[in-house]
Amino acid sequence: MTILVKNGVVVSPTGAITADVLIDGERVVALLEPGTTRLGVDLEATADVVIDARDKYVVPGGVDSHTHMQMPFGGTQASDTFETGTRAAAWGGTTTIIDFAIQRTGERVLDGLAAWHEKADGNCAIDYGFHQIIGGVDDESLKAMDELVSEGITSIKLFMAYPGVFYSDDGQIVRAMQTAAANGSMVMMHAENGIAIDVLVAQAIARGDTAPRYHGLTRPWETEEEATHRAIMLARMTGAPLYIVHMSAKQAVATLAAARDDGWNVFGETCPQYLYLSLEEHLSAPDFEGAKYVCSTPLRSRAEGHQHELWKALRTNDLSVVSTDHCPFCMKEQKELGVGNFAKIPNGIGGVEHRMDLIYQGVVDGHITLARWVELCSTTPARMFGLYPRKGVIAPGSDADVVVYDPNATTRISVDTHHMNMDYSAWEGFEVAGRVDTVISRGSVVVRDREFVGPKGHGRYLKRGQSQYLL
Repeated sequence: MTILVKNGVVVSPTGAITADVLIDGERVVALLEPGTTRLGVDLEATADVVIDARDKYVVPGGVDSHTHMQMPFGGTQASDTFETGTRAAAWGGTTTIIDFAIQRTGERVLDGLAAWHEKADGNCAIDYGFHQIIGGVDDESLKAMDELVSEGITSIKLFMAYPGVFYSDDGQIVRAMQTAAANGSMVMMHAENGIAIDVLVAQAIARGDTAPRYHGLTRPWETEEEATHRAIMLARMTGAPLYIVHMSAKQAVATLAAARDDGWNVFGETCPQYLYLSLEEHLSAPDFEGAKYVCSTPLRSRAEGHQHELWKALRTNDLSVVSTDHCPFCMKEQKELGVGNFAKIPNGIGGVEHRMDLIYQGVVDGHITLARWVELCSTTPARMFGLYPRKGVIAPGSDADVVVYDPNATTRISVDTHHMNMDYSAWEGFEVAGRVDTVISRGSVVVRDREFVGPKGHGRYLKRGQSQYLL
């Protein structure tokens, strides 16, 4: 099938041009001057589908490189399945996710990977890949890291938090980083000092400080900055590339920026919740409402200026990617597990549907440029995790993952209208300029006219290559 997206403003990381995009089958075949014929053929007359994108942006489908569908956590499981979560992602203009297969301490790495393939296979509305969480670094898991590369999983995630569940000590981290440096994998790090946090949490509970806001107060910025510094030093020792996930504290970002200024191969991501939400306004909401906003790393104080500094770091490329860390839980019977004890609230915020809209608002507000929006949400994550140029760009030969975005419309976010499997929205009442109009995933229209029209199981597993940011 051929699709012609005509008259739109095609946005890339280097700028914007008015062009027609010609799609044949699953690939983009040409970008043309509007109205151009091809080999004497009137493309509009012969295309199977014509989409008029006049006065709209045409951007590469979003690549969300950090999601957790059906993830077990704290005695429950993330409420979005691969089916519901990827459908919601498509609604929001994301056409690729990279989720996390999990190995817990005492389990085999490849068994965890097989379980995630079983969850996702035949259920995804958009294309997907996997990172691998290594929850127990030992000889067997180090050997498995080499096998993962042959399976197209070229990134592993380690945790400096959650002792007894995912935690790796410094010696284990060094061994994993040495292996990654040898086989060309990217090391992703959850950088919080989990040992110190557990002490602060126990002390807060003993004092009777059990409300959701204490989730943030027992994970102060020092625990993020210290772990970030330590992770960077270990990466420098071993020569491994390092990608620090969900950064929220300005001090941790400053540490990362200093290392980047010195030429070290380290990168950082943040998420919409850290750009817009705060400890004072959201995590400290009364009557257990703050539980809606419990995530790790935690929301930071607006009075201390964290949000402002994160936007600045996105402009300067000290933060390279915006993902969601989509890990949704319902309030009823899930977040409510932590009534009377914030430490039992499942950690996570749902946002896979809203990332493109929320970061586009940064364009409207003057925080970032239009090209930077595309770079942060599509191109750099594709490059970072071995998917470019198949994903992350509209160019001849790339997958036809194309979003028509209407800058003149508005989006009002609400639980009443979102498509994630959640009984609340952390973004309730947010109204942003811009709205996803049409979504094409690998040459198939999956969202149009405010309806989801894609088939179940359209998404394919992506075997990824090495990061383009390896030295």
